[in-house]
Amino acid sequence: MLPEEPADAPGTAVPGVAAVIAPPAPDPLGIARLYGEPMLRMPTDLYIPPDALEIFLDAFEGPLDLLLYLIRKQNFNILDIPMAQVTLQYLKYVDQIRVRNLELAAEYLLMAAMLIEIKSRMLLPSRKSEVEEDGGDPRAELVRRLLEYEQIKLAAYDLNTIPQFERDFVRTQIFIEQSLTPTWPEVEPVDLQQAWLDVLKRAKLTQHHRISRQELSVREHMTAILRRLQSTRFVEFGDLFDVKGGVPVVVVNFVALLELAKETLIEITQAEPFAPIYVRLAYSPA
Repeated sequence: MLPEEPADAPGTAVPGVAAVIAPPAPDPLGIARLYGEPMLRMPTDLYIPPDALEIFLDAFEGPLDLLLYLIRKQNFNILDIPMAQVTLQYLKYVDQIRVRNLELAAEYLLMAAMLIEIKSRMLLPSRKSEVEEDGGDPRAELVRRLLEYEQIKLAAYDLNTIPQFERDFVRTQIFIEQSLTPTWPEVEPVDLQQAWLDVLKRAKLTQHHRISRQELSVREHMTAILRRLQSTRFVEFGDLFDVKGGVPVVVVNFVALLELAKETLIEITQAEPFAPIYVRLAYSPA
C-alpha cells in the first residue's frame, strides 16, 4: 500500500504543472493624476529629457556676490584672502554655469581673470617702484570692492525688512460722499451774547451825557440792514452797528437783526469756533 502523498503546501510547485502568478490588482487611486483622472499604470513611452529638471542650490547676484560667499563660507579673513583656494573654488563654480548659460558665465569669467592676475602678481617678484605705485598688496582693490559690496548688501537687507506698502500691509480707503453745499457751524446764543456785549461796550465808550428824546423805528433799521447786505455778500456782525449813535440806536439795530433772523431774511454764520460772526442775505436779491 503506497503512502498517501501530502497535500500541496502553499507556494510549492507541482511537478509537470506550470505555475501561473496573477498580476497585482491596480490601485484604484492610481500612482498619479493627469487632468484630474487617475493613472493606474506608468506609461511605457514616457521620455524625460536630461535638462528637464535643474536644481540651483545657491543663486548669486553677480561675481562679487559669489566671491564674498566663498570667503565667508570658509571663514577667510577678507583683509588677507588666500587667493589660491578662493580662485580654485571660484573656477569650479564658473565651469558649472558655463555648461548651462554661456552669456551668464562671461561676467563671471572676467572676475576669474582678475583673480588669476592678482595671484600671478603675488607670485612674481616685483620691483620697489612698482610696489609703491600699486599700493603694496595687489589684493587691496579687490578687498575694497568686496567691503563696499558687503555694506551695500547689508543696507539693502535692512531696507527690505522695513514694512512695504502692498507687500506687508495694505492701506484702507474709505469713500465719503460730501455735499457740494457748504455747511457752516451753528451760531450758539452765547456767541451772539458775547458779540453783543462787545458792541455795547464800544457804544458806551462814545456816549454823551445828553438827555434827548429820540424816536427809533425797528422797521427802518431792518430796511437799512437789508439794503446794506444787498450791496455786499458778507458783512461782519460788528460793522452793522453805528456806535456813534449811542446805546439806543445800537439796541434798536440789534433788535432789527434778531427780527430779520427770525423771519429768515438773513443768515448769521461763523466759519469756526471763536471766529468772527458774519451776516448775509438768506435769499438772492433780484
